[in-house]
Amino acid sequence: MLRNRMVACLCGVMLLNVAAQAEDKGKAKTVSIKMRDVTLTVPATWKQEAPANKLRLAQFIIPAAKGDKEKTGMVVSSFGGFGGGVDANLSRWVTQFQTTGRKVKLTEGKSKYGRYFVADISGTYNKPDGPPFARKTKPTPNSRMVAVILIVEKKAVYFLKMPGADKSVQAAAGALRASFGGDASKEKEYELGKGQ
Repeated sequence: MLRNRMVACLCGVMLLNVAAQAEDKGKAKTVSIKMRDVTLTVPATWKQEAPANKLRLAQFIIPAAKGDKEKTGMVVSSFGGFGGGVDANLSRWVTQFQTTGRKVKLTEGKSKYGRYFVADISGTYNKPDGPPFARKTKPTPNSRMVAVILIVEKKAVYFLKMPGADKSVQAAAGALRASFGGDASKEKEYELGKGQ
C-alpha cells in the first residue's frame, strides 16, 4: 500500500514537471530593452540592430510571417519635446499610403507609461526608396503599418513604427503593443481633429 502511494506520488510529480515544461515551451521568450524612460519587452526573435541614424533609439528586424518574403522592421525614435503633435503624426503616417484601397484604424489607450495612440494602416505603402533627403518612394501593395505615439508624461514622447508586408505586420502587432504594456482590447477609437 505504501509502495502504491509512492508510485502515485512520483507519477503526480512527473506529470507536474511535464506540464511545467509544456507551459515553458508555450511561452515566447522575450528580452527587455531599456531606452531612457521606457523599457520595451520584445520577443527574442526580434533581432536588435544598431540604429541607422542618431534620431533612432533602437531598431529591430522581425521575422517574416509564413508566405511573406521580406522581414519586417520596427524602429523607436524620440525627438525631444512633442515631435509635432498627435494629429500631425497620425495624419502623416496615413498619407504614406495611397488613398485607393487604404484602410485606417486609429485608436488610443493607456499603458503603465502613459497615454498612447495607434495608427493601423493597410493598402499600398509609399515605401521610402533611397536616402531620406531624396524623398523617393516605391509603391508597395499588400502592405501594413502599425505605428504608435507613446507619451511618457512630463518626460518624453516615443514613436514606434513598424511598416512591412501585411501578414507580417499583423502577426507582430500584438507583440508591439505588449512591448510597452498596451492592450488593444482596452483601446477606444480616436478621431483626428481632437486638438492633440
